Amino acid sequence: MNPSICLAINLTPSARSELGWELTGVGVGFVLLSIGLAGLSLFLFRRRSRDFTLVYFSSFSILYAIRLLFREEIVRSLFPTSQSALGYLDLTIDCFIVIPFTLFLIQIVEPRWKNALRWLMAAQLVFGMTRLLSRLLHVGEKIMNLGNSLFVIGTCALIAVYYIFARPVKRKSREITIVFAGLVVFALFVIEANLGDLKVLPRHRSIEAIGLFIFVCCLGYVAAQRTLAKEERLLAINKELEIANQIQSSILPREVPQLAGLEIVARYLPMSAVAGDFYDFLVVDEKRIGILVADVTGHGVPAALIASMLKVAFAGQTAHADDPVRVLTGLNRALCGKFEEHFVTAAYVFVDLDKFQLCYAGAGHPPLLIVSRGAAKAPASDSREVEANGLMLGLFPEATYSSVEIPLDAGARILLYTDGIVESMNAAREEFGKSRLKKFLASSSSSASQLADALLLELRRWSTGERERAHDDDITLLVLDFIPAP
Repeated sequence: MNPSICLAINLTPSARSELGWELTGVGVGFVLLSIGLAGLSLFLFRRRSRDFTLVYFSSFSILYAIRLLFREEIVRSLFPTSQSALGYLDLTIDCFIVIPFTLFLIQIVEPRWKNALRWLMAAQLVFGMTRLLSRLLHVGEKIMNLGNSLFVIGTCALIAVYYIFARPVKRKSREITIVFAGLVVFALFVIEANLGDLKVLPRHRSIEAIGLFIFVCCLGYVAAQRTLAKEERLLAINKELEIANQIQSSILPREVPQLAGLEIVARYLPMSAVAGDFYDFLVVDEKRIGILVADVTGHGVPAALIASMLKVAFAGQTAHADDPVRVLTGLNRALCGKFEEHFVTAAYVFVDLDKFQLCYAGAGHPPLLIVSRGAAKAPASDSREVEANGLMLGLFPEATYSSVEIPLDAGARILLYTDGIVESMNAAREEFGKSRLKKFLASSSSSASQLADALLLELRRWSTGERERAHDDDITLLVLDFIPAP
């Protein structure tokens, strides 16, 4: 017969009972360890929010499981480490295991109770360190053990007080109710064990792990519910952002107008799913066109909503599209009073191909850049900027604007853009700047489309370098090439 079987048969009833308790403790310990590791893995692989409820729950489960396992002789005998070292490991966990549980509570209680729990956690840290030093120095160990029992019982009582007096019964959150129900069960086991340590009740083998298992199941339910709720909210937000992106895409021109003698190339590169940059056209006839480029401060949904308002307001300027001053004045009056924390910079040009000239006006926007196609290989100083700026749109109803008329040379090239280009930063936090932009524009002899693509590639190289990171702002670029008559 197998020797181990013979040994099991020859065990006394009390030894068999002891072995059964140890196996039960080991089983519960492995289950708790598995639950904790599974929760931690779920957080690490699906980390989309800053809700650390799952982390605190997992930490508490793992620490308790380790303490429970190493208290069983079966597990301790598997490790060559000295018994004193394992004892110190058990003590360290015992001193600080309450910390992740308190952090868990901080995540789910009402805001007005969070500070009280933070003070409780500070007291737990101080008491835990004092108790650990007491053991290491062999000073006041009995007093510290007594204090620990009283501290644990007091903490359970404090949480019970919170549950009873935190808010009216009808308004108690489901999370708090579930946690408190599990805590009541666990607290009964803990208090019973600590009363045994105080010799108020008869001592017997600890059954605290059973209460802890029930408690962990309650905590796990709450942590899982919070994680799933966060995931659902994030999915809903992502869906809304997709819809917002589709709506914003619809307010931008589907294609650039085609006019004989003028080639227009547009590039739009938002920083996020939705952005505040905007451009649009007012086509008067086959020889005249108005072009607007605008930049709403900020990013994301608020800026995109203001850009949508700008779209509607700009469509109402058709009657005086040939007058940039009136266009910007009309946009400013339409936007004023609609928002408080944002404003809009804009540049508007009206192109007249019959007169071969353009009229330009700006509202706090980066200057228009112009270079002759024939001078494409000239030095950067031959690429000049034109600035006719008034106040930003949306701030002052009575703001005034001015315009400037620019006669066009044969083969002229115009660049309209938002500040995401000139303010693009490299790894050294140095801006790309207008001088580099002017130099790049003046040194390019390629087509408008090739120039636009090459400039965006240069900006990407500038802003990323050896690091892969997104650009810091929305980017809009319009290149206008005036084609000389054959």
